[in-house]
Amino acid sequence: MAKYLDVHPEDPQPRLVSQVVDLLREDALIAYPTDSGYALGVRLDSHTGADRIRAIRRLDDKHHFTLVCADFAQLGQFVRLDNYQFRAIKAATPGPYTFILPATSEVPKRFAHPKKRTVGVRIPEHRVVQALLRELGEPILSSTLLLPDHDEPLTDGWTIKEELEHVVDVVIDAGEVIAEPTTVVDYTDGPPEILREGSGDPTRFA
Repeated sequence: MAKYLDVHPEDPQPRLVSQVVDLLREDALIAYPTDSGYALGVRLDSHTGADRIRAIRRLDDKHHFTLVCADFAQLGQFVRLDNYQFRAIKAATPGPYTFILPATSEVPKRFAHPKKRTVGVRIPEHRVVQALLRELGEPILSSTLLLPDHDEPLTDGWTIKEELEHVVDVVIDAGEVIAEPTTVVDYTDGPPEILREGSGDPTRFA
């Protein structure tokens, strides 16, 4: 049964943050809030986490996970950026954007695009996930918490606990979160291409 933690959305309790991070380091799968809705997350080097997320969401092995990063310095360890991309992405983060960029060797091959060797990265503007990432010291491998029999992502921790308490290890309840997807910007082939318009203003990348 999942551990259920009631975490303050603006001032996360350090004791609870440490508890979640300790569990992540023990290969836990967490359901946690972001600025675009709840997500499922594990450590990047988790041996079982990605398959557990695929099973919950009924995804195939071609699903692209996102690396959720604490800050721009951490993001830069996992993707390659030119000067133009650096300036544009730095100006837009933290915020509700996901960027598709060439992966560095720090990204396990199984999580990068098999042909393009790209990966999605983002820096969310949510105090709970920021606190988790700072203490963990590395990205969280994530996927939106959208269940296969639902039209919309789940938006509150208690409902998530009721739905998933037997298949995740931790549920972080930080109040209801607006489930509005990120804007996805693809930098794979030079100029930015908007793959999905979401809550982030796409015109800044036009």
